[in-house]
Amino acid sequence: MKVDVSSVDTKKLDEIIQSYGGEKSYLIAMLQKVQEIYKYLPEEAMTYIGSKVEGLSPATVFGVATFYAQFSLEPKGKYEIKVCDGTACHVRGSMPVLEAVKKKIDLKNGKMTTENGMFSLETVSCLGACSLAPAMVINGKIYPKMTPDAVEIVIDTILKENV
Repeated sequence: MKVDVSSVDTKKLDEIIQSYGGEKSYLIAMLQKVQEIYKYLPEEAMTYIGSKVEGLSPATVFGVATFYAQFSLEPKGKYEIKVCDGTACHVRGSMPVLEAVKKKIDLKNGKMTTENGMFSLETVSCLGACSLAPAMVINGKIYPKMTPDAVEIVIDTILKENV
């Protein structure tokens, strides 16, 4: 079966597969590595892995990728924003923070990534930072005790750094 891989680096995918001994039991770890590189799971990469790893099929890889919430099938922005909506964060005002982020980065029509690819937004169930509620994370950096006004400052700072 010929697989179209024009949009992915097959050498890098082969390295990932080999780093796990080509074992199908490491599929989730392989997909995590692919997502680290591309910031999402390209269809071509999933098809390639499904056709290269013995005992897997592209359908199995897609099934795993769509089952686990940690995987994204859509490209994510340069800055991945996660707003916690766990109980502590929700009670302390995470929804106004989420709405402020949507407004500030101009997300429309239910989209989760901005048109220019600069920002992605996701609501998460818990960041494990309840004492810092409401909390927000951008590319792994936690922003504690957020407010809508603080969102403005944080996003403006990121935008200034990217001029």
